[in-house]
Amino acid sequence: MEYLPRIIDDELDELAAALPAIVIEGPKGVGKTATASRRAATTHELDDPAQRSLARAEPARLLEDTPPVLFDEWQHLPEIWDLIRRRVDRGAEPGQYLLTGSALPTDPPTHSGAARIVTLRMRPLSLAERNDEPPTVSLLGLLSGKKPEIRGRTSWKLERYVDEIMRSGFPGLRGLSDRPLRAQLDGYLRRIVDRGFPDEVGRKLRNPAALRRWMTAYAAASSTTTSFEKIRDAASAGHEEKPAKTTVGHYREALEHFWILDPVPAWAPTRNHIRRLAIPPKHQLADPALAALLLGVDAGALLEGASPGPRVPRDGTLLGALFESLVTLSVRTYAQAAEAEVAHLRTRGGEREVDLIIERSDGRVLALEVKLTRTVSEGDLGHLSWLAERIGDDLLDTVVITCGQEAYRRRDGICVVPASLLGP
Repeated sequence: MEYLPRIIDDELDELAAALPAIVIEGPKGVGKTATASRRAATTHELDDPAQRSLARAEPARLLEDTPPVLFDEWQHLPEIWDLIRRRVDRGAEPGQYLLTGSALPTDPPTHSGAARIVTLRMRPLSLAERNDEPPTVSLLGLLSGKKPEIRGRTSWKLERYVDEIMRSGFPGLRGLSDRPLRAQLDGYLRRIVDRGFPDEVGRKLRNPAALRRWMTAYAAASSTTTSFEKIRDAASAGHEEKPAKTTVGHYREALEHFWILDPVPAWAPTRNHIRRLAIPPKHQLADPALAALLLGVDAGALLEGASPGPRVPRDGTLLGALFESLVTLSVRTYAQAAEAEVAHLRTRGGEREVDLIIERSDGRVLALEVKLTRTVSEGDLGHLSWLAERIGDDLLDTVVITCGQEAYRRRDGICVVPASLLGP
C-alpha cells in the first residue's frame, strides 16, 4: 500500500536531525512501523518470536547494526531501552535509534529515559491527513495570538463526517467499508483481548464478555466526563453482579496499556484564573470508529439520531459525541506538532464547559468548542465569552468547530471553522 504522508513525519525528521534516540508510541494499526521503517537502514521486528529469541541471546549486538536501527515493538525486549540509553549517555550520533511500541512494557526499564530518549505519540489519521482538500486554517497560526485571517470553503457536509467516523483513521483499513470494515475493527478489539492480554500484560483475561460490556459502556460515554462508577453501572445493567471496582480498574489500566483509551485530561491552568475546576478526564477511545462498532451503529442510524447501547449521562446526540471525538483526535495531532497540550475545561458543578483547551508552554491558551451544526447561534458562544472574561489576555483566540462549509471570523472575534478546514 502506498505510504500516506503523516503530520508526524516533519516532527520526526526535525528531532532525528538532532537527537540520537526516538520512540514512537500509540495503538496498533496507526502506522508507526510504516513511518519509522522509511527512515531505518536496519529493522528488528521484536514481535516476531524467532527474531525476539535471537535478540534475547545477545541484545547489545543489535545496536551494532547499520544505523538508523529500528526496534519495532520494543516492549517485547525491554532491556533494549536501557542499552540505548547508555549509548546515548556515551555520545551516540543523532538519528541512530528508532523504537516503536504498541503497548507499555510489562517489566518497565530500570531508567525512564528522561533527557535521553524522546517520545512521540502517534494517533489514527487526523482529518487533515484524510482530506483531499488542503486545510485553510492553521492551529499553529491560531496559537500565535496574532488573530489570523480566517478564510476557506469546504465541500464536506455532515454525511462526509459521518462516513469518516465509520471508516476509522487506521491507514490499513481505509480501503474497506461496510461488513469487511466492521469485521476488521471487531477483529482488532478481539485480538487485543485474546492475544494482547497474554502476550503484553502477561495474563489471560478471565471474563472477556465483561470487558466487552465495559468497553461498550465506555464507548457510550465518549466525549463526556461520566464517572467510572456510572460506566461500571451501565456495563452491568441487566446482570446480577457488578464487577468489583478493582476489576474495572484492571480493565481501564489494561486498555490504557494498549492506548485504546485516550482520555482528555482536565485543564489545570498555570495561573489561578478560575476556581472550582473539575478534575475528571473526558472519555475518548483511540478512534471513534471503535466506539461506533461497540455500540452497533451504522451511518444511517447516527444520522437518524440513534443512541443505542448502555445509558450514560450525555448532553446531545451520540453523533454529536462522536463528531467531537473525531475533532479531538485531529486537534491532538495538530497540537503535538505545535508543541502544545490539549485538555478540557469543566467547572465543578458543570455550569461552564469548554470542549478543548490548547495550552502553549507559557500558559496562554486557545479555546475550542465543537458543535454539530452548520451555523453558529449566540447560545453556542456563551462559554467562550465567559472564559474570555475570566482569563483576559491569556486567551489567545476562540474557535467554534462546526460541520458547516465556510470558515470566517465573526465581528466579535470568534472564529467559525469547519472541522475539515482546520489543520496543523
